[in-house]
Amino acid sequence: MKSPQTLGALLLLALAAASQAQQDYPARPIRLITAAAQGGTSDILARVFAAHLTDTFKQPVVVDNRASASGVIAGELTANAPPDGYTLLLAYHQHTVNAALNPKLPYHPVNSFTPITQLTTAGLMLVVNPAAPVKNLAEFVDWTKNFKGQLNYGSAGIGTGGHLAGELYKMMTGVKAEHIPYKGTGPALIDLLAGQYHFNFAGIQAAQVQVRAGKLRALAVTAPKRLAVLPDLPAVAEVLPGFEVVGWYGVIGPAGLPKSIVARLHDAFVKVLNRPDVRDRIVADGSEPAGTTP
Repeated sequence: MKSPQTLGALLLLALAAASQAQQDYPARPIRLITAAAQGGTSDILARVFAAHLTDTFKQPVVVDNRASASGVIAGELTANAPPDGYTLLLAYHQHTVNAALNPKLPYHPVNSFTPITQLTTAGLMLVVNPAAPVKNLAEFVDWTKNFKGQLNYGSAGIGTGGHLAGELYKMMTGVKAEHIPYKGTGPALIDLLAGQYHFNFAGIQAAQVQVRAGKLRALAVTAPKRLAVLPDLPAVAEVLPGFEVVGWYGVIGPAGLPKSIVARLHDAFVKVLNRPDVRDRIVADGSEPAGTTP
């Protein structure tokens, strides 16, 4: 049996090792999990930050796409990871929505995580296939109200901003439309390009790529007013007063993340966020930089 003195010495050694590990952080690659498929809004955002953070930390920051179960798998992986700063989650508004939709989550949406920083706030973009017989928002509302047959809309998954926006649109207009959930914005937009359904309230960053290429038609944004970078694109609220769907994107880690590592990560993410080229890209994609404290 070990003496109290031996146990005390072992405890001091363990504390010293933990302290040294925090001082040396990061000493190996960091995994940045996102619940989006490749090409989705949070995937695009994650890759922008991962590239710059790799330079900052002199260690690879690797994006890990876990686009399934409406973000629950991504959340569970993060919650169950060691609180050492090597597993992070680029979370977004669905993280909090999931708690209302699923009372049996395998983690607590607040207590199982350590907040690091909010990165951006962002609305959505209403997009249709260019073959749709509508050129503007007013025509879209009339088209969907008088649609003959089965009207369908897609989203990045159950409980996502696009899903909530679609249901809000139905509630405010009386339109009947079936929801088709996908495993991420990327797959959802691929099927919209192929004409597999009729409309999508998609993340602006991801949708803009296809709109600029002429493969999708943008009709409106879900922010309360027009965006400065898209002045010709109306807010849905101009036709449906009170319509507003705005989400957030941020970084969290497992519960119990040491304060020194939280501070290191927060400072690094905010430094990237404050780069003029990164801010310009975020604003150009219809989002607003945030950079809040933990």
